[in-house]
Amino acid sequence: MQTVDFFTPIVDDAFDWGRIAAANALSDVYAMGGTPLTALQLVGWPRDRLPFELLGDVLEGGAAILEEAGCTLVGGHSIDDTEPKYGLAVTGVVHPNEIVSNATARPGDALVLTKPIGTGLIATAIKRGVAEEIETATAIELMARLNAGAARAMRRVGVEAATDITGFGLLGHLGEMIKASEVSAEIEMGAVPLLPGARRLARANVVPGGTQRNLTSAERFTRFGDALPEDRTLLADAQTSGGLLMAVAAPLAQALLQALEDEKESGVVVGRIVERDFSDGPTGSIAVV
Repeated sequence: MQTVDFFTPIVDDAFDWGRIAAANALSDVYAMGGTPLTALQLVGWPRDRLPFELLGDVLEGGAAILEEAGCTLVGGHSIDDTEPKYGLAVTGVVHPNEIVSNATARPGDALVLTKPIGTGLIATAIKRGVAEEIETATAIELMARLNAGAARAMRRVGVEAATDITGFGLLGHLGEMIKASEVSAEIEMGAVPLLPGARRLARANVVPGGTQRNLTSAERFTRFGDALPEDRTLLADAQTSGGLLMAVAAPLAQALLQALEDEKESGVVVGRIVERDFSDGPTGSIAVV
């Protein structure tokens, strides 16, 4: 399996940006039940405006995460660019019979989420200078944390359907899952874990453009019921290096939570997969309850 991801800085510290970008790029491999083997670095750098020493910090951050993942850095490519960019192209492996897909969720499955949401809001708050220190620190460590342990737990229990939560937000990536699986879903808003400060920032409209676009898209297939405006924003928040969302057979849900705990990972049941009703339309729907 192969995947690629890169982006502009979302935090102030260059080393942390490198860590986050690397963890984010590896996430797709983990979401499919794979193991990353090798990586190529992708760099865009404004050589006339930013020192190469700063780029060195970025590369060191990425290398630290690759070492943690047991993934070998084999090269890369750089260009002169007006805005700094960094990421990875990653090659991983998985047995054909053990591929985890986003198209195999079944009615009755429990939905388990492994990381709290809100990184998009906090990254925007950092850019605007309104993020509190604890909010920033917590978000950085969350984004730099690999989904490797969650993937091991997923494989151990035999989860067959999963996705990682990244740029399209929780609703967007769940929307892709229900469409591919020909089902619908329910999300329990009160169960969804949030990063410290995320709700405060949503209420204050410290919202990235990607989150706003996600919400506009999600409104086409989501029934929000009595959800507050900030709840809608949070569920659509564009994540960076978010957690895994796994659809697991209900009798195995507790075993999955235990496996995550054994891996020192968090896991919360945030909803369930349900039968697609005729009124759900051609792509299924998500009900926020």
